Amino acid sequence: MGGFPAVKTKTTPAGAWRDIMTFLPPNLQEIIGRVPLRYLAVLEEIRLRRDRPLLLGVGDRDYFVRRDGGFEAGSSNGYLVSAADLEKVVQNISGYSIYALEEELKNGYVTLPGGHRVGLTGKAVLENGRVKTLKHLSGLNIRVCREIKGIAGELIKQLIDHKANNIYHTVIFSPPRCGKTTLLRDLVRQISNGVPALGFAGRTVGMVDERSEIAGCHLGVPQMDVGVRTDVLDGCPKDQGMMMLLRAMSPDVIATDEIGRMEDVQALEEVFNAGVRVVVTIHGSSLQELANRPALRYLLQLNVIDRFVLLGRSRGVGTVEKIFSGHDLPHLGVKKTCSS
Repeated sequence: MGGFPAVKTKTTPAGAWRDIMTFLPPNLQEIIGRVPLRYLAVLEEIRLRRDRPLLLGVGDRDYFVRRDGGFEAGSSNGYLVSAADLEKVVQNISGYSIYALEEELKNGYVTLPGGHRVGLTGKAVLENGRVKTLKHLSGLNIRVCREIKGIAGELIKQLIDHKANNIYHTVIFSPPRCGKTTLLRDLVRQISNGVPALGFAGRTVGMVDERSEIAGCHLGVPQMDVGVRTDVLDGCPKDQGMMMLLRAMSPDVIATDEIGRMEDVQALEEVFNAGVRVVVTIHGSSLQELANRPALRYLLQLNVIDRFVLLGRSRGVGTVEKIFSGHDLPHLGVKKTCSS
C-alpha cells in the first residue's frame, strides 16, 4: 500500500484544482476528492489514459491514484481510466458537441475557463498532409493553471531599465513544468501596475495569449489579474497578434508565451524596430539548446535581448536558476548581425 509523501505548499493557492473538477465524471471527482487537500493544493496535472491508471502530477512528482484516493508509486493498484471516463470528460469540455472542438482538436489541446489546458491524443486525421482533427481519443492531460501573485517580485528588480523607466528586453526559458507562464503572468501584472517601491511607473502592455493560458480570458475578458494597463489579444496567433497590438494599441511592452517559429521571431524583430520592449517565454533547458534551433538562433543573432532568465525547480516551481546578460553570452557559435 502506498502512503502520502511530504510536499511543499507554501506559495500555491489551494483552490485552483476546484475549477476543473466539474469537467470530470462523478466517479473521478469522488476519487480525486479523497486526495488530501495539501496535495491538491500543488496539483499540476491530471493524466487520463484509456485502460491505464489515473496519474496525478503533484509538485515535482507523479503518482498513481487508487479508488480510495491513496497514492501508489507503482501502477498495479491504480484506478484504471475507462473509455467512458474519457468520453464523459470530452462531452463536458465540449458542451456535448464534439464538433464545437474542431479547431481545438486540430491543435491538440482545449483551453478551459481560467486558463486550464487539456491536451488530447488519439488517431490523427490528415487532410493535404496536415492534421484536420483527432478521433478515437485515448489520452487527456489536464494542466492546472494557477495565479501566484508576487512570484516575480524578486525577478523584476533585475529587469527594470531605470534610465528608460521601462523593462529590459527579456526572454524567460526553461524545460516544461517549471512555471514560465505563471511567472510571466505575474511579471506582466507588475509591469502594468508599476512597482512604486522600486520607483517603477506602470507601462502599457500588449499581451498575445494564443492559448488563453496567461490571462485565462472568458468571452475576451481576462479572468486572471494581468494588470490595469494590459490589453489582451486572446486566441490569436502570436505573429499576427504582435503586429495588431503594435499598430493599434500603442504598447510600451509586448508580452507573449512560447515563442518558437520563425514567424514569431520575425514579428519580434518588427517590435524591436518600433522601439517597443518585449517579454517572452521559450521552451529550452540551456542557451545552447536555443541556439541550435534556427528561429531562435536568428533571435540571438539580432543581439537585442538584454536578459535571458533560466527557470528550474531546484527550490520549487518558478525558481530563477540564473540570469544571463544578453550582450555578454557564453560562446554559442552565433554570429551577431546587429547591435542593440
